[in-house]
Amino acid sequence: MYEGQFPKKRYKHTFQFLEKVISKEDRILDLGVPNPFSEMLTNKGFNVTNTAGEDLDTETDAVKTDAFDVVTAFEIFEHLVSPFNVLSDIKAKKLVASVPLQLWFASAYKSNTDKWDRHYHEFEDWQFDWLLEKAGWRILKREKFTNPVNKIGIRPILRRFTPRYYLVYAERD
Repeated sequence: MYEGQFPKKRYKHTFQFLEKVISKEDRILDLGVPNPFSEMLTNKGFNVTNTAGEDLDTETDAVKTDAFDVVTAFEIFEHLVSPFNVLSDIKAKKLVASVPLQLWFASAYKSNTDKWDRHYHEFEDWQFDWLLEKAGWRILKREKFTNPVNKIGIRPILRRFTPRYYLVYAERD
């Protein structure tokens, strides 16, 4: 059904997960500036608004509103020093988030060209669960998935069967 519609495997997996837990009537606040995935969601009929690129470690006003039903955060929390702050401040009742999992065979991601594109955290699934629960979220659905790369070597082989991403759907009363 979706073959050829997604530029990246993680987009396809994330979209299929999101489609199971969120309706097109939900008002979505996507953490982060507009990006190819949020634009794709909009093109597929979802009502998406992005944050403005503010530092969510220190400026959480964007999530302190009742204007949204859902907050989405796809590969955002690993870039924050303290994701707990923004997770605690979210007023929406639903959250769909993905984070990169810590891989025993690779160090944390650090861009050599962009000083902001770095990971403070790469999680184990239980760590992210614990963080969400401590911030008041109840996890209702979770999935892990791989992200193979088309390269030669031991690490690319390991990436074919070692989960790289963790997706979670959670709610709060």
